[in-house]
Amino acid sequence: MFRGWLLEKGEGGFGARLAEIDESRLPGADCADVLVQPEYSTLNYKDALAITNRAPVVRAWPMVPGIDGAGTVLESTHPDWKPGDRFVHNGWGVGETHWGCLAERARLKGDWLVKLPAAFTPRQSMAIGTAGYTAMLCVLALESHGVVAGDGEVLVTGASGGVGSVAIALLARLGHRVVAVSGKADAADYLRSLGAAEVLDRTAFSAPGKPLQKERWAAVVDAVGSHTLANALAQTRYGGVVAACGLAQGLDLPASVAPFILRGVTLAGIDSVMAPKARREAAWQRLARDLDPRLLERIASEVSLDYVAAKAVELMEGKLTGRVVVRIAH
Repeated sequence: MFRGWLLEKGEGGFGARLAEIDESRLPGADCADVLVQPEYSTLNYKDALAITNRAPVVRAWPMVPGIDGAGTVLESTHPDWKPGDRFVHNGWGVGETHWGCLAERARLKGDWLVKLPAAFTPRQSMAIGTAGYTAMLCVLALESHGVVAGDGEVLVTGASGGVGSVAIALLARLGHRVVAVSGKADAADYLRSLGAAEVLDRTAFSAPGKPLQKERWAAVVDAVGSHTLANALAQTRYGGVVAACGLAQGLDLPASVAPFILRGVTLAGIDSVMAPKARREAAWQRLARDLDPRLLERIASEVSLDYVAAKAVELMEGKLTGRVVVRIAH
C-alpha cells in the first residue's frame, strides 16, 4: 500500500481524496517498465485543474494526478534505468491518461524519464518542474532564432507564475534586460529579486489593442495567450521572436497577420508535454548550467502531500506566486 491522491468520477460525481492505494492498481509492467519512488512532486496549473475538476484534464478514471516527479528508481526492465538511479519526470500525459507522481509510488515508461542533473537535488528539480523546464524550452527557442543578450528588451508575461519566474531568472543571468508583466501588485519586489529590470501591470496588455503598436521587444516569453499575446506580438520589434507556451488568459489569439508580414515577427509554439527526449535532456542540461539554484528558494514554497487539495484551490484563485513543491514522504 502507498499514499497518493486519487481522483474518481462515477454516478456519485467527482471526488478527490488522499488515499491508501494498493500497489497492484498501478499500471502494469507491460505498459510502464520502471517502478519509481517519487520523493518530490509539484502542483502545476494542469494538476490544479484536475484536482479541483475545473476543466476536463483527466481522460481516464480513476486517476492519480501529478505530471512532475523526482526521486529514485525501485525496479526497472528498461535498459537505461536500474534500481537506485535518480530521475526527473515531466509531462507525457501523466496525470491525464496515465497515473502520476502525487503519490509514494508510480510506474512510468523509462523513455519518459531524464537523469536527475548532478547540479540539483530532487527537491530543487521539482522547484523547477514542468514550469521551469518549459521556461528553458522558451529560452532555447529564442536562441535558436538568433536572440542574444544585448539585442534589446525581453518581455515575460505571466511573470509571477512558475514559467515566468524561472524565465526571468534564466534570461537575466544570460545578460538580457527583462521586463516582467504581472497582475499582482505586491509581486514587484519578488520579480526584481529574480532579475527583472522593470515590472509592468498586466492591464496594459490584457485588453484589445491595435494590430501594430510601438516597437519595443526584441523577444517575448508568453505564458498567457489571448489579448496579452496579441499585444505582445504587436509591440515586438522587426525580426523579433515570441515564444508562446501558455493560455492563462485564454486559448484565443485575437491578432492580425500584420506583425508577421510587416515586421517579420516569428511566433514559436512551445510544447513541453510531448517534447522529444533529446530536447528535454538539452533543456535540463542548460538549466543545470544557467539557473542559479539559490533563486529556487525564492521561487518555490513547499507543502506536504496532505495539503495538495487546498493549494490547488489557491492556485486556481490566483493566490499563489512562483512554484509549489510537494514533499511526498511523511
